[in-house]
Amino acid sequence: MKEDLKNRADINKLVINFYNKIQKNEEIGCFFNNSIQDWDNHLEKLIDFWESNLFFTNSFRGNPAIAHVKVDEEHNNSITEYHFGIWLNLWFQSIEEFFEGEMAQQLKHNARKMSTHPFLRIYQSR
Repeated sequence: MKEDLKNRADINKLVINFYNKIQKNEEIGCFFNNSIQDWDNHLEKLIDFWESNLFFTNSFRGNPAIAHVKVDEEHNNSITEYHFGIWLNLWFQSIEEFFEGEMAQQLKHNARKMSTHPFLRIYQSR
């Protein structure tokens, strides 16, 4: 039986698993692999982001929308809603591999919202 997310260690497990999938994905891996120079540092920032997002900590500093616009520009404005759909499906798969419960569902809900905002910012910036 799977448990619900309870703490930063759970977020860490989820984020590491998810980005292992991302790095290997033929359709969206290039956006990440070509843009991220220091994976360890980036993963720590993403763990901070999702911990703040789910548990309302103050650990994250950054602006995901600006970062996504920059990545899109670096890839000739080629990121589409299709790519965000792949990202979201991989995120859901990763959650479901390890967790279930209220917090897992909240994390899916938050990811749906999260995937919309950078996508809109990308198109606004073009």
